[in-house]
Amino acid sequence: MDSQHYFSASPSGPDRRRPLSVSLGGRNRELVTSGGIFSPDGVDKGTAILLSEVPPPSGSNLLDIGCGWGPLALTMAMQAPQANVTAIDVNERSLELTRENARRLGLTNVTAVLPDDVSADISFDTIWSNPPIRIGKEALHELLLRWLPRLAPGGTAWLVVQKNLGADSLQRWLADQLPSDYDVDRAATSKSFRILRVIRGA
Repeated sequence: MDSQHYFSASPSGPDRRRPLSVSLGGRNRELVTSGGIFSPDGVDKGTAILLSEVPPPSGSNLLDIGCGWGPLALTMAMQAPQANVTAIDVNERSLELTRENARRLGLTNVTAVLPDDVSADISFDTIWSNPPIRIGKEALHELLLRWLPRLAPGGTAWLVVQKNLGADSLQRWLADQLPSDYDVDRAATSKSFRILRVIRGA
């Protein structure tokens, strides 16, 4: 897939749904996917590392930034069935797939919406994201500064970023840009990826 299309609102390629068999939440799951989205053929390496390194989400409102076909949001929803999981993406096809995959798994606690459709009065206890680094530094910074300040007091965000795509400089930038009650650190390194942790003070 040409990577330039997965962060487009309306992918140019045809929406041909096909089966996707993946392991999520410790079990094999039968889902659906399509072209024109991020990592359409399975769980990408960064997302897999994030899922292997982070603790189960806590709190009542959870957020997946850049949901794709839904691996992070679906895992959150399975691990925290009492919570409300918001999955956001600019790609309408990704949102449709996340909704369909949630239905296939019987998950009623996932809401997949465009970023502008998230109510402004919701804060999030846990945020997971494999952020779209390739949208460019300016757009990425705008994205992160839009959502990380919506962490609830005591909340934690977990981001997976490739080392060679600027993980360390992003960590320093976030520490500089976020308010003083935020703490940014490197929680783990696995293969060529960093797991960045952002904690808002209680």
